[in-house]
Amino acid sequence: MRLILALCLSEGFDTFPTLLCADGCSMIDRRMGIYGYPIEIQALFFMALRCALSMLKQDAEGKEFIARIVKRLHALSYHIRSYFWIDFQQLNDIYRYKTEEYSHTAVNKFNVIPDSIPDWIFDFMPVRGGYFIGNVSPARMDFRWFALGNCVAILSSLATPEQSVAIMDLLEERWDQLLGEMPLKIAYPALENHEWQIVTGCDPKNTRWSYHNGGTWPGECFCNISVEDWLQLSKDGWPEYYDGKLGRYVGKQARKLQTWSIAGYLVAKMMLEDPSHLGMISLEEDKAMKPPIKRSASWTI
Repeated sequence: MRLILALCLSEGFDTFPTLLCADGCSMIDRRMGIYGYPIEIQALFFMALRCALSMLKQDAEGKEFIARIVKRLHALSYHIRSYFWIDFQQLNDIYRYKTEEYSHTAVNKFNVIPDSIPDWIFDFMPVRGGYFIGNVSPARMDFRWFALGNCVAILSSLATPEQSVAIMDLLEERWDQLLGEMPLKIAYPALENHEWQIVTGCDPKNTRWSYHNGGTWPGECFCNISVEDWLQLSKDGWPEYYDGKLGRYVGKQARKLQTWSIAGYLVAKMMLEDPSHLGMISLEEDKAMKPPIKRSASWTI
């Protein structure tokens, strides 16, 4: 564990507290345009660091690692909560960003061009709710919804209590798009047409609303599942994933009797029977974590 921590916490040329990730190096293991700093990897990194804090021995080397981890956790939580978070108000702020700002008073710190905001998000974003976007890097924001990153952010308390509630509000407000008839969309929206050709390289497995490109993965459904969903999963033979906008069809290349599909059902069943079991897979909020810093005083509407 210490060797892994030494690698992840080592000094480098990157100026961000996040972990750099190549495309296809997460659960989404094929080209989907997630290169950079995907939210899934950052949420897992945050949770791993918090777990390491409780596992390290209190010897000289262990205390040194603990100090480095605490420093990284503060920087990482601030970065994700501040720059990856999107809600109605934040979307409106980004829409009105000025560009080419300099010095510490800059509000548009990543020099994001407002015209790069995709059209779909203006109709998708409800007044009540929010989520962590897929990726943030200089002059680039990936506004897609990625289920695993947001769910792990809640479980690890990377999301603040207010942000956790907002994510669940978003799921409620956009139930048909994100859950449909079988939860849960791994990504939303799907890449289509020319964008799909360029980003995925015409990947025949990641066609629109299939597999990792907007497909539905019941293994992630432990947070939102009904008795009807359980019965349907069993009837369909516990498939790996479902296709279609509403997740109605068993995936065209989906494997059956998948362990994670069955495990998602078992976890959901255990949580409903005894909510205290949530403590086995989640971490309480760290009160020592620094709160999000507000915008600079130079910001004007």
